[in-house]
Amino acid sequence: MSLSFALADGSHKNMQRDQSEPLGRVLSRIATNALKGHAKAVAAKKSRKNRPNASGGAAGAGPGPGPEPAAPCEPVVKLYYREEAVAEDVLNVDAWQDGAVLQIGDVKYKVERNPPAFTELQLPRYIMAGFPVCPKLSVEFGDPASCLFRWYREAKPGATEPEGEGPSSLPPSSSSPTWTETGVNERVYTPSNADIGLRLKFHCTPGNGQRFGPSRELESVCPVEAGPGTCTFDHRHLYTKKVTDGSLIRTVSYNLLADTYAQTEFSRTVLYPYCAPYALELDYRQNLIQKELTGYNADLICLQEVDRAVFSDSLVPALEAFGLEGVFRIKQHEGLATFYRKSKFSLLSQHDISFHEALESDPLHKELLEKLVLYPAAQERVFQRSSVLQVLVLQSTNDSSKKICVANTHLYWHPKGGYIRLIQMAVALAHIRHVSCDLYPGIPVIFCGDFNSTPSTGMYHFVISGSIPEEHEDWASNGEEERCNMSLTHFFKLKSACGEPAYTNYVGGFHGCLDYIFIDLNALDVEQVIPLPSHEEVTTHQALPSVSHPSDHIALVCDLKWK
Repeated sequence: MSLSFALADGSHKNMQRDQSEPLGRVLSRIATNALKGHAKAVAAKKSRKNRPNASGGAAGAGPGPGPEPAAPCEPVVKLYYREEAVAEDVLNVDAWQDGAVLQIGDVKYKVERNPPAFTELQLPRYIMAGFPVCPKLSVEFGDPASCLFRWYREAKPGATEPEGEGPSSLPPSSSSPTWTETGVNERVYTPSNADIGLRLKFHCTPGNGQRFGPSRELESVCPVEAGPGTCTFDHRHLYTKKVTDGSLIRTVSYNLLADTYAQTEFSRTVLYPYCAPYALELDYRQNLIQKELTGYNADLICLQEVDRAVFSDSLVPALEAFGLEGVFRIKQHEGLATFYRKSKFSLLSQHDISFHEALESDPLHKELLEKLVLYPAAQERVFQRSSVLQVLVLQSTNDSSKKICVANTHLYWHPKGGYIRLIQMAVALAHIRHVSCDLYPGIPVIFCGDFNSTPSTGMYHFVISGSIPEEHEDWASNGEEERCNMSLTHFFKLKSACGEPAYTNYVGGFHGCLDYIFIDLNALDVEQVIPLPSHEEVTTHQALPSVSHPSDHIALVCDLKWK
């Protein structure tokens, strides 16, 4: 049990006590704390004899100015419920009821049991005009939809940062800026050019629909910066201004470029030497990623190369504010994330796997494993790879008979790893078949990802045609030593919803189509494909990433409909 209150001397007390402890012990502990607080206040008063007298109180009561008190004795501390003192042998769990009154000396406190409260509250460090500011917040005994939000901007630039977090109604002084309301009373605020150079303040009150808890305020660390101007996704957003109706599923697949890869010396000097260093920094890229993803108004978003901290600190706060919920699957240094629109889908189950673990231990892949063990060098390489597959089964909130299997993956990257990708894909499709046919018979499949395979590869041929012959050249993609000829088949009829664009990855030394949204031809149709950025937009700053595009990949976006 956590107990928090403010004493008459202005000090805040937070006590952790056991719920099964008798009330009397807590009350005597509170009395000791109050006595200590009183002794400190007296000491402070003695040292301030020649200054104007300052008095304060808690809960509207407290000692006023007067003669210096005699040596204090422990105050009376009692808990009352319905105007009767609660016996000291009653256990905490029963004693502290809503509406009870705690008396400490002559100060009375109304007890609120489990009031809504923020357990986490954070503003992004880097804020840009034209890009949504999505605070990270967690609330206990409440929900974000019932909380109250207000945004303020500094009244004039050049004000020094205030000490601590004071209320916005403080009179201006040399050390604290004045704040003016922006008029925005929502969780997300998009600063305008008028905010450039000014800091922001976020005032929020936790609620649960019945009552509110204690408000909190946060001030941005840095002032609002100017944005980069037009981004590669701005034109695409013209096609995605609204959330689709119930018959459509807007689906996004996007490799975000993990921070763990973007911020290396190799990335800065060899992979992306054309990209301004500040545009590779995570704080900058997160602004662009949040704006791009929220502007698609998607129902499903499958992401690859997601750093764990990016998922929890950036993607979840941003996408949750726009009605999406997400799940994360770590690979090694980064992982996969899938988000779904809560008004359209609920999560029924998750069936994630690591390819090498499933291949080694799941009887589902026994036949494939028997083929692979004939080629020890190839088997060893396949088992070294850490790639994973994320699989969700979602149920329509409008029609519980409609379920869908959503899969997301990032296959092995190496240009010579064609045979490894073939085997990973065989494992993926067998696993997805098990989920969509055995566990949930007949549900349609959407399979997104960065498959690191162009349309001319064996992997793509295998997915689209349903089979791959043992003489295909990709079985020797890394030379004769690792050759592992085998024929494979799968049972799905899949197609690439966005076709075969000229490229979905565009860097200095390579461009090609590596990303796909594969859909179940028997159950789904493509309503529209959101056009990719023009070649001119992609190459404005030579290649990707750039100041106007946060990743080296391009998001695939399409609207799908149930047949």
